Amino acid sequence: MKYAENILSTIGNTPLIRLNKVCDEVEALVLAKVETFNPGHSIKDRMAVTMVRDAEEKRLLTPGGTIIECTSGNTGMGLALIAAIQGYKCIFTTTDKQSAEKINLLKAFGAEVIVCPTNVESSDPRSYYSVAERLSKQIPNSFWCNQYDNLSNSQAHFSTTGPEIWEQTEGKITHLIAGVGTGGTISGTGRYLKSKNPQVKVWGVDTYGSALKKYHETGILDPKEIYPYITEGIGEDIIPKNIDFAVIDHFEKVSDKDAALAARRLAREEALLMGYSSGSALAGLIQLKDQLTQDDIVVIIFPDHGSRYVGKIFNDDWMRERGFLETDLKVKDLIRTKQDKRFFSVTSNSTVRDALHLMKENDISQLPVDKEDQFIGAVTETRLLSYILENPSSHLDTNIEAIMGDPLPHVPLEMAMQDVSRYFDRKIPGVLTQDTAGNWHVITQHDIIRSIRS
Repeated sequence: MKYAENILSTIGNTPLIRLNKVCDEVEALVLAKVETFNPGHSIKDRMAVTMVRDAEEKRLLTPGGTIIECTSGNTGMGLALIAAIQGYKCIFTTTDKQSAEKINLLKAFGAEVIVCPTNVESSDPRSYYSVAERLSKQIPNSFWCNQYDNLSNSQAHFSTTGPEIWEQTEGKITHLIAGVGTGGTISGTGRYLKSKNPQVKVWGVDTYGSALKKYHETGILDPKEIYPYITEGIGEDIIPKNIDFAVIDHFEKVSDKDAALAARRLAREEALLMGYSSGSALAGLIQLKDQLTQDDIVVIIFPDHGSRYVGKIFNDDWMRERGFLETDLKVKDLIRTKQDKRFFSVTSNSTVRDALHLMKENDISQLPVDKEDQFIGAVTETRLLSYILENPSSHLDTNIEAIMGDPLPHVPLEMAMQDVSRYFDRKIPGVLTQDTAGNWHVITQHDIIRSIRS
């Protein structure tokens, strides 16, 4: 029989998957090392096992002890798996910019999670780095993994990730692309690949607001390079010992927006639901595409799963609030976020009085006119007011058909709002749409303005 002794035995040996549509402008063959096939759904499972094993061998961690780590979530998940199997306790510190999904997943494995502020220096006693260090000194029989400076991190990738890629490409790899955070993945993997072929190019992807690219190019940790960013999993305001800058040939910076949009493309065009840093790596590759030829074989590392970002980069509202989808608003999006979804209309038997009453009571400016489940016209406040002022002696019981105008245009749910706006003029103050449940809605210029997040 073939079976794993426990979940830890399934770590590693992740597949290489060719990227097609998202790389249609890239001449090289691009292969993704998809690390979500690890049991913790990220590449961090590899180094978590190695760090704990090495700590046990050095008697830094003994049975019944407590694993402590500062983590963006993925390293914590790998360590939580080990703790569950081997009977350790876990305390993780993380930053307040991490997704709720990551934090809740860590808690699901029984870990204690302490959320610390993001926008403080690593030396600040409130930082997730400093809190982890302090706890490790206070709690007996505890081990702070410190993935930033613990060289077991990069060694894990020298021993596993690098050899796997070399074997899977039959030694034909020409370029490695990976995001850089702690530096363990790119340094360990890159060092192994260059030991087999010094001509392999290693490109690191950084984010704006991180100091790594500037430090690689100048050897200076420039405070002016450091400012808040949204991207998770890459970038640093410190220089981790795991980063071997001699292994990395080039750093490419990618914006928060480009990384998020690239991750969304992976899901929609390649059916690969990947995380934020995977989007960064893909965007970095596309920015560097002119340096590649059809003879190149590129391996790009996708570290973690997109399920940890469903409330962020895969949430249209979250993306729109940050200006990442400013031209992507559709009719269905406006309907979903519209606070007042009530729909008012009058029938062909209604009177001017009926329409006036509805408009006054509900503060609306137009009413579709319904006849036998068909909208045969519409009455607007402008038309209604003009009729009343021009016919002061007329009775308000005049039939509405006598004063109604043309029906409001009907638009589909998938229409972009910039296309809807072209319908509006003095005679057409709104449009009609019907949602998937069969409910009708009127959309006005005022509704579109309210939907724009400033």
